[in-house]
This record gives sequence, structure tokens and C-alpha cells, in this order.
Amino acid sequence: MNKTLFALALASTGLLAGPVLAQDSSAAPSATPASDQVADSTAPAGGNYQSSQPVGSGNGFIDANVGRTNGNSNGGFGSDASDFNFFNGHRGRRTGYGLLGGYRWKVGHDLGLGVEAGYTDLGNYRLRNVFNSQPVNQRETTNALRGWMLGVNGRIDLAPQWYVSAHGGYFRANDNNDRYYDTVSQELGFSDGSHPGRGSWYAGIGTGWDVNDHFGIGVGYDYFHANAGHFTNPTTGERITGLKRSTGIVSLVGEYRF
Repeated sequence: MNKTLFALALASTGLLAGPVLAQDSSAAPSATPASDQVADSTAPAGGNYQSSQPVGSGNGFIDANVGRTNGNSNGGFGSDASDFNFFNGHRGRRTGYGLLGGYRWKVGHDLGLGVEAGYTDLGNYRLRNVFNSQPVNQRETTNALRGWMLGVNGRIDLAPQWYVSAHGGYFRANDNNDRYYDTVSQELGFSDGSHPGRGSWYAGIGTGWDVNDHFGIGVGYDYFHANAGHFTNPTTGERITGLKRSTGIVSLVGEYRF
């Protein structure tokens, strides 16, 4: 399922681009190649995506999200995916946050494609502890997945102001000072024998509403999959490889375009 979700998110961007670009090409005058239209910032505005802007123009954007997570260390979406509860923090369910920035080009009347980079923390902070004596930063006890993202994104507006989006790319997980692994293995005395290759991938889909050409709000689901390197048994020297960590988050997303 994990690989399927990743393929779906990346394929969505390419598949959505096909019919929109074909529509633009068929609507163009025969004397002007379609490629010239995309590159020409003087092309007429219109369409559902950023309707006031011409095809070929672009925007910088900032995305922020907050939501509820569910994750574990066996490659799945939590220990009981059938019992997801936004307001219950057991089974690895916590509040996660993310921030992305990037640039997106209007490549069709209804379609935008772009690049992005950002950071996510999937449960190490409990902001409500500002109002009590408990620590806001619970990284030492929680050890939730977090790290940097670099990827691509696509958005198609199916109707004026209503969009469907997809994104995905490289995810570099932080090892929390060698406490990246699950607590069971730590208690058994297993340790990391070298710096683990923690780079892996993230993917997500979403939908929402553009209030205007500069601001939109929506909901999304993102999945973060990270390699957990290996364990080395200090007694036997046995090395265990192929360990994974993963976390999903369902969140509210706000975007500002400039």
C-alpha cells in the first residue's frame, strides 16, 4: 500500500497534466505552437486555475498544515487504522505540523505544476502545554518522526476555485540524536553501528477551496516513509537491516500565493 500511495501521488501530477495541456493545444490558433503559448506570458488569462493570470506565469507559495497523525515502526498506518480518532492521542496519534514553500507555474488553463521544499514535525510538540507545567518540546520522550522535504507538486482546478492537489518527493528524517529507533529495541540494548541512511519519500493528496488568487484552504492526507538504518546487537554482533518508520497525517492546509 505504501508504494502504491507514492506512485499514485506522483502519477496524479502527470496524468492530470495530459488532458489540460491537450485542451490548451487544441484551442490554440494553428499558426502558433502550443509550446510558445506556455512560454508566452502575454497569453490570455482565463481558466479555473489562477483565472486572472496567463498561462506561462507563476507564483511563489507558502503552505502550512496542522493535523492528527498515526504512525508506528512496522511500515503501516498506526496499530489500528480502523479506529482513527482526531481527538484521541493513543496508538501514536498526536498533533503534527508542517511548513512548505515553493514555486508553481500555470501550465494550463486549469493546471499548475511546481517545486517545493519544507519541514514537518509529526508529533514532538504539544502546544497546549504552554498553559501548564509540562514541556512543549517532548522530543526526548515522544521521538516522533520529523525531517526535511524536497519534491514536486501539482494542482488542478476542476471548477472555479475548487482544486485537487498531489505532491511527493524526498524525505530526510532526523535521527533525534540516535534515538530514531523504537523504544523496544533501545531497551534490549541494540544500538546503531553507523550513521543510518534515513532518506526515503513522502507523498500526499488533497482538495480544497481557493478564496481568491492569493489564499486557499483545504484538507489533505500525507504519508511519510523513512528508512531506519539498522541495529547491531552489542553481544552477538548480529546486524538487523531493512527497518522502517512511517507516519500518516490528516490535516487542515492553508496556502498563501504571492
